[in-house]
Amino acid sequence: MVKIIEPKFSEEEKEIILDILRSGQVTRGKWTSLFQEEFARYLGVEYVFTLCSGTVALFIALKALGVEGERVVVPAMSFMATIDAVLLAGGNPLVVDVDQYYTMDPNQLEDAVKKFRPKVVVPVHLYGQTADMDALMWLSDKYGFYVLEDSAQAHGAEWKGKKAGSIGHMSAFSFYASKNLAMGEGGAIATSDPRLAQEVRKWIDFGEHPAFNVRITEFQAGIGWAQLKKLDSNNIKRREIAFRYMNSLNGGFIHPLEREGAFHIYHLYTLRHPQRDTMLESLKSKGIDARVYYPYLLHELRGVEHLPTPNAERFRKEVFSIPVHPHLEEEHIEFIVESLLSVAELAPHPLC
Repeated sequence: MVKIIEPKFSEEEKEIILDILRSGQVTRGKWTSLFQEEFARYLGVEYVFTLCSGTVALFIALKALGVEGERVVVPAMSFMATIDAVLLAGGNPLVVDVDQYYTMDPNQLEDAVKKFRPKVVVPVHLYGQTADMDALMWLSDKYGFYVLEDSAQAHGAEWKGKKAGSIGHMSAFSFYASKNLAMGEGGAIATSDPRLAQEVRKWIDFGEHPAFNVRITEFQAGIGWAQLKKLDSNNIKRREIAFRYMNSLNGGFIHPLEREGAFHIYHLYTLRHPQRDTMLESLKSKGIDARVYYPYLLHELRGVEHLPTPNAERFRKEVFSIPVHPHLEEEHIEFIVESLLSVAELAPHPLC
């Protein structure tokens, strides 16, 4: 089986785990502090708070922004946690369409903002590429809403030289096992706003206010610290594999586009093809793990209000992702390319 996700850990991670076991300090210790400091430095932000998952990171960030009873705009294409966090935080989600890069459509967003006056907009940096953050921050300044970056799939991605997660007012990350920076489970909130950082603390630090215990363990933090050192080199490998696919796959495949000004880190390599289901069946029969991210749109999933989403509705029927993780061997890449080209030749044209 050629896996679509394959996190790898080295002797360094093993030694860190042993160090933690020997110390007896399995939570709230030096590794959590080290990871938070290093990740903040990596992103170029002032504050990082580690949490038990990316979903919780979104939830706490939204609570800190005060979305109870307020409009929150999200894009149609994302993992369900994006909209679930809004609902759990008491927000009133509004779904807008995506553009050709699979991220929030700024033009439709402005229409939504004029009509619904949201308190928060949550752009999702889907598949490893940032949304058009210049357009979103311009709209934020013009209309006065917060921008909370959903950076769960964008560790190390950039927009005009700035790291994803450092551009909006706040951001949320996931460190699930499938992510470019993997702890197994875990998440984080990042911000450079001291007032928002204090609001986050109210929700996660016990004391004066009711709070949640949403901490990670030292084991997760230690693994994350080691994985962070490898993040950039692993992202370069992902890009190299992505370029191989772009140069090798024809036959009706629509490749992901890299937005001008963006640095795509290919958390997922997502193709489109009118005979998507045929592609999937063939790849799986050959032992290649290919999947659809995602077979649903957020407004359909949760039955919430939305603007017209023609792009997302079309893309949802055609997208599928193939392995692009940095541990693929040369023979795996060749096998994936050959398999896709062979099934593309056999797939009936949609007009036939």
